[in-house]
Amino acid sequence: MKKVLVAGSAVVDVVIHVDHLPKRGEDINVYGQDMSLGGCAYNVSDCLRHFGVPFVPFYPVGTGVYGDFVRARLKERGIVSEAPSPAEENGCCYCLVEPDGERTFICYHGAEYRFQPGWFDQLDASQIDTVYLCGLEVEEPTGINMIEYLERHPEYTIFFAPSARICNIPKEKMNRLLALHPILHLNLDEASRFTGADTLHEAGSRLTDQTGNLAIITLGSKGCYLSYPDGNYELIPASPLQEGHGGDAIGAGDSHIGSIIALRKLGFSFGKAVRLANRVSAEVVCTDGALLSDEQFERLHLIQTEGGVTSAG
Repeated sequence: MKKVLVAGSAVVDVVIHVDHLPKRGEDINVYGQDMSLGGCAYNVSDCLRHFGVPFVPFYPVGTGVYGDFVRARLKERGIVSEAPSPAEENGCCYCLVEPDGERTFICYHGAEYRFQPGWFDQLDASQIDTVYLCGLEVEEPTGINMIEYLERHPEYTIFFAPSARICNIPKEKMNRLLALHPILHLNLDEASRFTGADTLHEAGSRLTDQTGNLAIITLGSKGCYLSYPDGNYELIPASPLQEGHGGDAIGAGDSHIGSIIALRKLGFSFGKAVRLANRVSAEVVCTDGALLSDEQFERLHLIQTEGGVTSAG
C-alpha cells in the first residue's frame, strides 16, 4: 500500500474551559485548562495510525516552548516528521470550550504553518498516492509552495479540508487548488459561505462543479451529505452520541476526514467510509480533546486484524 502524505501542522492545543465566551472588557474565570498535542495534520495522521494505514508525517516543528512541547510529544509517540525544523518560533492554538462542548479557536501561527520552497523535494513521490491538505496552511503566503508541489504530481488523490477560514484563502490560490480535482471536506456553514448557495443540494452541486469530484459536507447531528460529480447525492445519518457525554468537539472534523481517507485506502466505498467515520467522530465528540486512545478506538470494533477493517455494524 502506498502512503498518505499528511502535510500540515502539529501544534500545542491549549484547551481552556469557560462558562461562556467573554465579551469585550469582561473579566471571567476559567474552570480548567490543559495542554495537549494537536493540529489538524497531526490529528488526521493519528486516525490513519489507528487504522494501520501508512502515512508520511510532514509537519514542521519550530523553536520556543511550544516547539519543544510538540517535539517531545512526537518523540514519545515515535513519530519523526520528514519536514525540516525551521529556526522560527512555533505557535499554538487556544481552544475555548463552553459547557455544551462547542469550541472556539484563537490561533497563533508560527513555523508550523509556513512551508518553504524546496521542502517537498526531499519526498519520495513514488511512495505516495494520497495527500491530506488543510486550508489553514494554504491561506498563508507560503501556501503557494504546497500548491505548486501538488501541481507537479497530478497523480495524487487530494483530500482538502478548507477549514472555517475558507473565504480567507486568496481566490487565485483556491482556483489553482480546485483545478487539481480535490475531494472537499467541509461543513455546511463553510460550504454555504463559499458558494453563496441557499440550500444544501445547491451548495454541493456548486462545489462538485468546481472540482469535478466528490464534496463531503458534514451536518453535525444531521449526518453527512455526499455530493457526487454525476449529480447524484447521498445523506449518511450521524452516529448517536453517548447519553450524558462530557466531551467537546475539538478534532471531530479531523478524525472524520482522517477516517474517510483511511477507509478509502482500505477499499471501502465513500458511503461506507463516511458511515464508519461518523462513528469515529461521534466518539471524539464524547471525549475531552482531539484524539482517541487505542483502547477507545478498539472498542468501536472497526478493526480486528493488523491493517484490516472488519465488520462495523
